[in-house]
Amino acid sequence: MTGSRVGYLYALGAYLAWGFYPLYLRLLRPTGPVEVLAHRIVWSMVVLALLLAALRRAAVLRDLLRRPRALAGVTVAAVLIAVNWGVYTYGVDSEQVVETALGYFVNPLVSVLLGVAVLRERMRPAQWVAVGVGGLAVAVLTADYGRPPWLALVLALSFGGYGLVKKRLALPAAEGMFVETAVLVLPAVGWLGWLLFSGGLTFGRVSAGHTALLVLTGAVTAGPLLCFAGAANRLPLTTLGMMQYLTPTLQLGCAVLVFREPMPPARLAGFALVWAALVVFSVDALRQARQRPRGPDPAREQAVPLPTR
Repeated sequence: MTGSRVGYLYALGAYLAWGFYPLYLRLLRPTGPVEVLAHRIVWSMVVLALLLAALRRAAVLRDLLRRPRALAGVTVAAVLIAVNWGVYTYGVDSEQVVETALGYFVNPLVSVLLGVAVLRERMRPAQWVAVGVGGLAVAVLTADYGRPPWLALVLALSFGGYGLVKKRLALPAAEGMFVETAVLVLPAVGWLGWLLFSGGLTFGRVSAGHTALLVLTGAVTAGPLLCFAGAANRLPLTTLGMMQYLTPTLQLGCAVLVFREPMPPARLAGFALVWAALVVFSVDALRQARQRPRGPDPAREQAVPLPTR
């Protein structure tokens, strides 16, 4: 099997796992969002520690400990991913999956704006059009909800900010995520300890299956990330960019078809504007990719890491 075919399989596996993640989160009830977040951090660290030990890849970690600025960056990334995971879990638990899906549809436009604001990049005319249509979509959805779509905006900003920090750090996926979870593990264990002594801990108190599902949050978190890293090493950025819309599309399908969340006409119109903005954005990205001179192996172009859901 060729490298590109393997890359497509890795990408498909990652995006499918993230797309159907709301179904998994619903299985974790009655565990609250903060406890789910804590378990996700703790068990992800366990899975990644075992993986790094098996692969004997501690050199990157030792090097990172000698770089205070990189450690500061990892801490920022850890806070952003914790916010993203926590808000997303809350959105699914509170039956607002439609709005969480919107956050990941809007994310590419937010990433462009972060590039302009932080990296001083210049936007092309088509990108300005896409961002403008996206802004109109947010206005329409604000009118529909009766409030700004805060969950979607926080998810998009934390997702985009995390990708920006990760791009600057340029750490391997497994090592980077291990350090991020290590930064978060003490607060997570502290929260679980407080729940234990206050009587609010659900771990081990619902059923054996429920306990197993909480333990598996580590593998469910780390697995898709590692698949994405494998895809990023084999496929061009433009291909990954087109495929990434599979995740929020599946999440939206889960919301409307499985969870029966409402999709009134005004909300559908807002989503239609978001999709129109993404069409403009994607066509422009494809055109730029075709005009860019090709190196000896464009399929191994470095991609910006995406946070797990």
